Amino acid sequence: MKTPFKYITLSLLLAAGAVSCSDDFLKDKKQYSFYDDTFYQTQERAQAYVDNQYYDFYNAYKSPTSTIIGSYTDANSRLTEELGGTQDFINPNKTLVNSQDANGYYGVKLATSINNTPYNRIRECNVFLEDIDVKGSNLDKTFRDQAKGQMYYMRAMQYFDLMRVYGGVPIVTTVQDASADDASIQLPRAKVSEVVDQIIKDLDMAASLLPGNWPTQYGRFTRGAALAQKSRVLLTFASPLFNKNWDGSTERWEAALKAGLEAENQLTADGYGLYGSTAKQWEQMFLIDNAFCSEAITVQLCGTGVTSNVINNSWEKGIRLLSLGGTGGGVAAPKEMIDLFPMKDGRRPTAANGYNDFTFFVDRDPRFYRTFAFSGSKWGSKETPNSVLWAYRWVDGSNKAGFSDGNTAISSPAFVRKMTNTAASKETNFQYSGTDIMEYRYAELLLNIAECYAALGQTNNTLAYLGKIRNRVGIDSKNNYGIGTLADKYQAIEAVLYERRVELAYEGKRFWDVQRWMLYDNEALPGVVGGTVSKLGLTPINGTKRTGNFLQYNSTTSSSTTDPLTSARASVVADPDAANFEAQLKTLETFYNTNFIRTPLLTPMDNFSGVAVNIKFNPNYYINGLNTTALTSNPWLLQTIGWNDNFGGLGTFNYQE
Repeated sequence: MKTPFKYITLSLLLAAGAVSCSDDFLKDKKQYSFYDDTFYQTQERAQAYVDNQYYDFYNAYKSPTSTIIGSYTDANSRLTEELGGTQDFINPNKTLVNSQDANGYYGVKLATSINNTPYNRIRECNVFLEDIDVKGSNLDKTFRDQAKGQMYYMRAMQYFDLMRVYGGVPIVTTVQDASADDASIQLPRAKVSEVVDQIIKDLDMAASLLPGNWPTQYGRFTRGAALAQKSRVLLTFASPLFNKNWDGSTERWEAALKAGLEAENQLTADGYGLYGSTAKQWEQMFLIDNAFCSEAITVQLCGTGVTSNVINNSWEKGIRLLSLGGTGGGVAAPKEMIDLFPMKDGRRPTAANGYNDFTFFVDRDPRFYRTFAFSGSKWGSKETPNSVLWAYRWVDGSNKAGFSDGNTAISSPAFVRKMTNTAASKETNFQYSGTDIMEYRYAELLLNIAECYAALGQTNNTLAYLGKIRNRVGIDSKNNYGIGTLADKYQAIEAVLYERRVELAYEGKRFWDVQRWMLYDNEALPGVVGGTVSKLGLTPINGTKRTGNFLQYNSTTSSSTTDPLTSARASVVADPDAANFEAQLKTLETFYNTNFIRTPLLTPMDNFSGVAVNIKFNPNYYINGLNTTALTSNPWLLQTIGWNDNFGGLGTFNYQE
């Protein structure tokens, strides 16, 4: 969403004078703390206003596992199976019910300076939408319409994230003057359905004003993107978290399906679609930088500069292990993620289907080798294109351990390598990566459609759309691409959620799926319908854990400083691009069986003060309460059900309708 168009933000230093824009990507970013009427006098100035909104909304979006407009952290991803490490919201030793423990995303009271918080971002959208056609009436109409379309889009997305965090929130679509005693601006929390209606209204407006593509300004929001977001919003609204009649009424599912199909048709007409027809091309699509990619519905464009004016992708540096030029232990894949991906033929990884969780890399879904790296797999860089990852430990007679990576932080036999650039330089591009981040991929849209068909009981259509996803990466079509038959809508929904976990792994989507389907447990708050876990035939996430293990040399050594396998592994490599990759995997399988065992971590991946814990996500966490600051600044607002207000009273706002 950051783009190579003329890009500038607003600055106090330039408030009295004209602003010149630079065509250099992500340069000249100077922050203004207020706008004035001069921003409607020229197209360049008005464009600066719009581009500052892109900056405020998405500047923090630097990693694919990050979520929530404005803040963009990986906190939500760490509540799922994808990333280990106990967080407060899944810690069984903590119970969060009071307002001081609630999420602070709502923001603070408007002060003398403008903070980059949700309602301030909404206010800036409202200001522009009210003023551009009046104060900027001299500007080209097409320019004004497209500028408004981008503002409608961003306002919709801000309300969507507020809805996903808090449920119903006050709807503000006009510019309000701050006042302590003006009752007309003391708006109550709207129903979730009312928030959704406003979001859809904004997205429809955006779609009517935006172009299908920006030939010279790739990265801006498009008509198809607005329609695709509409699909995502309506899918969320149809899901059990907000829809207590999800299993009875079809109205919301039908609306979400209609939106998804409309988006698919529009995007297809505009040149979008699944990118490539092989797993290798599936991997390569993530590296199409600052140029049109048919898969990318919305994309955060990053730069490679080293100044504060440039937005870098922080992912590349974070996922690389020390031996590969990274900052530490990489992103350790929990065993639960390693064991998740299908087999080569698309079937689930079970012992009956030939899966061995020790030699986990044998005969897996082609996407597995593009999502994870493991000891023996090729993982290069510009300086060392043929580097092979080795991450194991050995123990000497005194029980001292040595590590092949020189890194005691190793905590898994596999590591996330998805969206890595093997042509990147250790010296510059790891730390200052310019790899774009796809916020919304065409594959996700197809999965949205598949889920709607599943919820409506149209299992054949579900299989058809899941087949498109699997066919693209080279899975054989036999037995419905390994999916088999779907006996009913519950199996169909589960199949879609499973495919989303694989296709969209480590792209910041899993938490929202877990949240909207309420998958942590069958528990529900009073007045809130739950029980979806058992209906879908799933195991609750509560009570499970993210498991780490050492890959360990199977004999005691004489020294903790001498790697016992340096010579033996010298010619071993598994390269998914090699013509003899399957033979390489068999050789690696033999090497593992000959030399390694798997042992528990000294400190479990999920622990509290060093003691192993299981995940415990309480049902009131699905929708957060308003925190003390928000309730104190807005005392007329009701607290969310399951949370206590700032006086200790029970919350009464119910987000299900």
